[in-house]
Amino acid sequence: MAKIKSEKSILFAIPAIILYASFMIGPLAAMFYISTLKWTYIIAPPSFLGLDNYRNMFESDAFWTALKNTIILVTTLLPIMIPLAFMVGYYLSLKPRGHRILRILMFTPGLISMSATAMVFFAVLTPPGLLNGALNNLGLSNENTAWLGNTRTALASIWFINLWQGIGYTAVLITARLESIPREIFEAARLDGASNWNRMWRISWPIIMDYIGTVTMLQFLWTIFGGAGLIILLTGGGPGYATTTLGVLVYGKAFSENQLGYSQAAGVILFVFGLVGMILIKRLIKAKD
Repeated sequence: MAKIKSEKSILFAIPAIILYASFMIGPLAAMFYISTLKWTYIIAPPSFLGLDNYRNMFESDAFWTALKNTIILVTTLLPIMIPLAFMVGYYLSLKPRGHRILRILMFTPGLISMSATAMVFFAVLTPPGLLNGALNNLGLSNENTAWLGNTRTALASIWFINLWQGIGYTAVLITARLESIPREIFEAARLDGASNWNRMWRISWPIIMDYIGTVTMLQFLWTIFGGAGLIILLTGGGPGYATTTLGVLVYGKAFSENQLGYSQAAGVILFVFGLVGMILIKRLIKAKD
């Protein structure tokens, strides 16, 4: 009887396996294959190059700059965003006055379209924009800095936009997880004299550590994959390669330079980078459990 049930469950899983293979494994295998081709246009016949695309990529300064920028964004953004989002989420879980409105405000950046976000921050960061105007009025500066056009400030500007866009969204997700913790735990800690700070970091943080790992991985994936769209809209990867990440490099080589094989070689590196990053985050979170 158990064997029959097992066979039936396998039959029910076959459609899902086929869909997964078609839309996940298939494109992944195609990416690896295309990375070995010289393919300049979709309608042009490709020719086999082997590993030449990878060799050319590793000899390119643009690739190493893109890899460096990607590493900088990930390693500096996540360690700041996740703790801040946790603290905001903890505050919201206490249900202060107006907490429902605060949740909506925090969640709003995640709902705004990428193009709208780019337009808003373009208006803020241009030389005659809101940021320079505010700094000049406060007497902190008398210059009209092109924040997105300066190699010293462009990547930092992208970093800040990613922080603004992700911190509230992540905080609301963490709030939902915190509210599932039995209130009796916090009440007992309060009666024992634990401050809000201790209840936040010594009780709440360890309890939801597994969920912290999940939202960290989600933000990691968004930073290396989804964040490329915002960079393309705001700077196009410039000035020079100052804001070029691996995701931007993949897009630029495919759609601007029509080097489809090269772009998929960069895509393979981006895939490996994402896979290694996910494994490292998982191990780091598990080590802290």
